[in-house]
Amino acid sequence: MLTLKRTLFWSLSTLLLSTGSAVAADLEVTDARLRLLPGDLPGAGYFTLHNRGDSAVTLTGAGSEAFSKVMMHVSTEEDGMAKMHRVERVDIDPGEDFTFAPKGHHLMFMQRTKALAVGDSVDVTFTFKAHDPLPVTFDVVSPAAQ
Repeated sequence: MLTLKRTLFWSLSTLLLSTGSAVAADLEVTDARLRLLPGDLPGAGYFTLHNRGDSAVTLTGAGSEAFSKVMMHVSTEEDGMAKMHRVERVDIDPGEDFTFAPKGHHLMFMQRTKALAVGDSVDVTFTFKAHDPLPVTFDVVSPAAQ
């Protein structure tokens, strides 16, 4: 049943994305890469989101058929200890860029649903508050890649 729900969700997302969006034309993602760890360890997603529009956008999450969970996190250092916290939203002002990078904001890709290898690509759909979803293709890279 879960597989059917997931398939229906992604089918509906694809249908909605195929109708086009002015917002998508104002948003661009570059350098999207997923650092893949061995086994079922979580992977980390990095990219830069460019808001070329004339209004702020709020990134609220992401999803992918290749993973059961995709969450936004931020890494910080407190008292010499590295910590990671979940982030519910990221606001990007008009004309601004926001970079998800090592030791900062990143996507956590958890619980793979299919086999992946370095060199593969993964389709991810970004979700926004009050804006249409944005499909993005991530390149799968080694854990040593930045």
